[in-house]
Amino acid sequence: MKHKVMGVINLIHETDELERLTNGRCLATVPFGARYRLIDFILSSMVNSNISKVAIFAHTKYRSLMDHLGSGKNWDLDNRQSGLFILPPATDNIQELSRGDLYHFYQHRDLFARSSLEYVIIARSHMVCNLDFEAVVAAHEQRKADITIVCKQDAELHGGHARKVRVNEDGRITAIQEQYGRMNSDICSMEMYLMRKDLLMEIVETSLAQGKDHLVRHAIFSRLDNLHVSAFMHEGYLGVVNTLPSYYRNSMNLLVPDTWKELFFKPGPIYTKVKDEPPVQYDESSKVRNSLIANGCRIEGTVVNSILFRGVHVKKGAVVHNSIIMQNGTIGENSIVQHTILDKDVMVHPRRDIRGAENSPFVAGKRKVL
Repeated sequence: MKHKVMGVINLIHETDELERLTNGRCLATVPFGARYRLIDFILSSMVNSNISKVAIFAHTKYRSLMDHLGSGKNWDLDNRQSGLFILPPATDNIQELSRGDLYHFYQHRDLFARSSLEYVIIARSHMVCNLDFEAVVAAHEQRKADITIVCKQDAELHGGHARKVRVNEDGRITAIQEQYGRMNSDICSMEMYLMRKDLLMEIVETSLAQGKDHLVRHAIFSRLDNLHVSAFMHEGYLGVVNTLPSYYRNSMNLLVPDTWKELFFKPGPIYTKVKDEPPVQYDESSKVRNSLIANGCRIEGTVVNSILFRGVHVKKGAVVHNSIIMQNGTIGENSIVQHTILDKDVMVHPRRDIRGAENSPFVAGKRKVL
């Protein structure tokens, strides 16, 4: 499939309700799983499926995206046979930025025109999964579909927002709704769309000529009767991460060994930006149970059912329970942190008691002092 499919990660108008966690970054670069970013999962799935050309349609707050992805070296996308293309909006005009994704696709239509690849896979960054796109392409060709949408049946959304779809007995999608609709269906769309490149260009140009500029809402909804839109059912783990509750619950799910192994290694490994750090330092006073702790941390206190990113320091007597502490956080002596999400470089003073609720964790933004 190496010379057949182009990957597109569409960050334009992604549903984002992560509040403080996306104040200074786009949803795609929200830290996840102690050392990764959300975009790592879909990008790694593409690379593991021999998709060697990937375009990122950036939208807003994309400085951290540029820093994280760089030249694509960590995903082996920086050689002559492959390529990573990060495409910011063609303008910074507010009215232009507010237009739908088809408008931005049209602004970068030369990317598609120059490509000799037959198919395009368009995906979002907030679907945390490990997927074999070669199987998707094989099913698409076998069914002779015009568009294939990757779906998940009986997905546990944990408060995340996803479109529901209705599928008939032949695997054909007959209806799609928006994230906030009430369709009676147990199948949700994973926002991954496979189609021929020439069909995508026809959809873009025709829809814009009709004053419609959203790929799914306008272009695909209205063509369900005319196009063969097929569903491909993903059998592996899916985390829909676009709200704070869904971010917290899907992060905590990583503490289940079977979930962690399935998500990070099947069908292929998940890659990220490499940052070399020394091993975790556990002092004699430390107590750690059922936690995911990245390199570069120093643990003097107690950590239970928690996720710690690189460089976190839990000082003596401190207790971290059911919490997520991002890079370079410091938990002061004899402090208690429970059901809490702390962004990068947050410092908790000694003898502080910070507690959220399981369904509504306390969240602190970057570089706060608590």
